[in-house]
Amino acid sequence: MKNTLLLISSFFICLQLFAQQEQQKDTLVRTATILYKADDNEVNFIPETPALEQIAGAPKAFYSYYWEFGDGNYSKEKAPKHIYKSKGTYDIKFWATNNYDTGKPPTTRPKKVTITSVTKDYNDEASMTESFTLQRNREPMPEENIVVIMSYKNPKNYTTNGKLFLFYNEQKYKANNFDLSDTRTYHNEKEIIENNFAFTKDINDSQSFLASSENIIYEKLMLQDSTEKTNLPLTIETSKAYYKNFKLLEFDNMQPNEERNIFFTLETTPEMLKDTSAIISVRGVYVPDSNYDNHNVKDMEMEIVTSHDPNKMSSNGTFMNYRLVRFKTLKYKIKFQNNGEGPARTIRLETDIPEMLDKSTIKVLDMYPKCRICPEEEVRYSCLDTTFTDTQAIFTFKNIYLPGSEQKNVKEYDSTKGFIKYSVKFAKDFHKKKTKSRTAIIFDKNEPIITNYSTTRFLPGISIGAKTGYNYYLDLQDSKSYFVGATVSPYKSYRWYWQVELVNSFNSYTTNSVTEQIIGGAQGFEQLQRLTSTANFTNLNWEVPILIRYNVNNFIGLGAGIQANFNLSEKQDKTLLTEYFEGTTPDFVIDRKTELSQNTNSFTSLKKGILVEATLGFARIGPSLGARYVMNFEDNFNYWQFYAIWKF
Repeated sequence: MKNTLLLISSFFICLQLFAQQEQQKDTLVRTATILYKADDNEVNFIPETPALEQIAGAPKAFYSYYWEFGDGNYSKEKAPKHIYKSKGTYDIKFWATNNYDTGKPPTTRPKKVTITSVTKDYNDEASMTESFTLQRNREPMPEENIVVIMSYKNPKNYTTNGKLFLFYNEQKYKANNFDLSDTRTYHNEKEIIENNFAFTKDINDSQSFLASSENIIYEKLMLQDSTEKTNLPLTIETSKAYYKNFKLLEFDNMQPNEERNIFFTLETTPEMLKDTSAIISVRGVYVPDSNYDNHNVKDMEMEIVTSHDPNKMSSNGTFMNYRLVRFKTLKYKIKFQNNGEGPARTIRLETDIPEMLDKSTIKVLDMYPKCRICPEEEVRYSCLDTTFTDTQAIFTFKNIYLPGSEQKNVKEYDSTKGFIKYSVKFAKDFHKKKTKSRTAIIFDKNEPIITNYSTTRFLPGISIGAKTGYNYYLDLQDSKSYFVGATVSPYKSYRWYWQVELVNSFNSYTTNSVTEQIIGGAQGFEQLQRLTSTANFTNLNWEVPILIRYNVNNFIGLGAGIQANFNLSEKQDKTLLTEYFEGTTPDFVIDRKTELSQNTNSFTSLKKGILVEATLGFARIGPSLGARYVMNFEDNFNYWQFYAIWKF
């Protein structure tokens, strides 16, 4: 009985410990809860979020918020108030994003709100300043989802039916960055599955529109704003060439000046690009009236992040083809946010400029807060000043007002953010090496906030070289050896790189051997017999060197490696001269005869060896002269190789 009680007690103790373990594990899952207070059709929403875990050394951690009210409206306020137009049950969705926090963003279960009485007037105010926009609730981050908000407005003075496209997953990245997991519509927008579209190719000339003149471009994206365009087939084909996936929706019965929203949830894939300095994009196309080809195009660039830090630097030059960089202009974007309790009046951005770039070509493309470029003299109005040091460009927003996220009565989260976007060209001469740059952001007189590194890398590229020269064999008689071949190496490498070659060698050489012996002759007299063998060889060889090279500077290169030498074919013409001399000394010839023979073989031998070399000329690309010493592991086949090479 005692043992039974002990066993039962142990069972309950273990069960309790297991339950405590499970409870402790559950507490590690961060969740946010939707709370609300309803007054008939007016609802006040309140978020209940877990405590933030401050990143050491970072600015004060905070949440940013995004709400969907289940009726096609949304808000980015912390605790929004929303008035519903009609009775019904609505699904409320909420996303909280933790900034400067060590953990993941909390998850939130949707909540239903039921409206049974409508007593408050629904105010359907126009809020869009453009007819078509794209927004997102946060930057894309591996293992998280984002919401893309597509907003569109009927700019016509009549009811319209139209189309909407969302393009995503750029062709230039091998793996997909997103899966489109959910599309939430509220005005009977219908998904169209067919891949073929009928275009009217008609233009509504009732207003003045800007016609598109771009050609279809497959390598790069021509960023589009919301300017109205007229060549819809060109826009669709260009977008299909740049993006792998798209979603097509049709809408109808849209009243003049009516505004609508569609919400897309994009799940990040396990194969998502992890480079945090890379810029990825999605594209929206809005056709207000299906009877005409007039349309709007909107591109939304996004920076991949590993933690939600609103202060960030990114570039479109993450991976570049070194051959084509002369024709490329880099674009950088520096984003910042004032998370203080008061407004910022001066913001200074001290940005590293890699030495490969020409600082004199920097051009400011866009900025927020919007202001003029500062003149040389001091002014009192808001402006952006640009100065330079040897290694930096310094952008300074002067006399501005950027609210703080913790400032009293500041409800619009995006109003506390700013950015500057600029372009810069490459210098005339620079090496093929990875570069990194970052920005120190200084709000007024506070301590600098250091951004991530924006990295520029070059694709390896392939350089094909043509090679010809002469082989000098040290131990072969009457040797003549010429060769032609090709080399393969990375294009214009900076220091260390691998090189593989295939060389056809045409060789000829002679070997001689003489043997003498005493033999018995007639009547018992001794004779001297001499055998003289002469062989003329004509060979075709394949040489396959694999070497590692190092460019000392632009004009001197060194290399070392291994080599395989295949005797592809060999022709041998042999002459055997037999001589008999009287007595035992070669003084008087008694008899002489000559024998001729010819022999041809293929793949007769494989010689292996090591090599060292040096080149002088244009070490990275172009013509140069070289000398190489090859030491074969077989005797009599060590040789010097003198050559000219031109790398393309």
